[in-house]
Amino acid sequence: MKNLPPNLYPLTAFLGHVHLLVDGDECVLIDTGMLGELRFIKNQLHQLGLDWTSIKAILLTHGHLDHAGNLAALVKITGAKVYGHPEEQIHLEGKFPYRGVNRVCGWLEALGRGVVRYKPGAIDEFVQDGQELPFWGGLQVIHLPGHTRGHCGYYSPKHDFLFAGDLFLSYFCFHYLPPFIFSNCPERFKGSYEKVRDLNPSGILPAHYINADGRRFRRSIDIIWQRNFSRK
Repeated sequence: MKNLPPNLYPLTAFLGHVHLLVDGDECVLIDTGMLGELRFIKNQLHQLGLDWTSIKAILLTHGHLDHAGNLAALVKITGAKVYGHPEEQIHLEGKFPYRGVNRVCGWLEALGRGVVRYKPGAIDEFVQDGQELPFWGGLQVIHLPGHTRGHCGYYSPKHDFLFAGDLFLSYFCFHYLPPFIFSNCPERFKGSYEKVRDLNPSGILPAHYINADGRRFRRSIDIIWQRNFSRK
């Protein structure tokens, strides 16, 4: 792992990463993972001398199963408050009306909910673009639709660092947009990329990657912009 802020702990999940942000004896989670991640989260907390009660908030980037699959279980264990965009509650309930090629995403999520015996979670506090949250020295909500309508990132002004959720994926030397079968409003990606380029954080961390490197992932934004949007 390179070029990451202190007290940030990426935890490898079944299909991506959960991010644990520690501030003294309290911490927050960005997303919850789906299958088997509770053990990894618990182990990391114990290594830091913390326990489940240390988790004070869960911040959702969006409501897809691989990001919110453990939400109900974590709320029950920790009592943490859940923050997310209001457009994402319908995903948590498994009721989003997928259309066209996005029906593939809906079918896969329905299958996944059955396999993991998913229990719907709920957002306690709806967030909006630009809202300041009092965690980890301050986190700003950045609404970044494209993958879903309510997809959000979380920006730390203190560390000049953005948690970008599924704005993009990075595996080895490849950087790309999420496949459109999983993105229900891809026409909005361009505006979200413009917003991140204007914000221009020194580091970025998506949810799906290999070998975390905040500065390299910041360059991913420009690579994807040039490939997909610069001439449009």
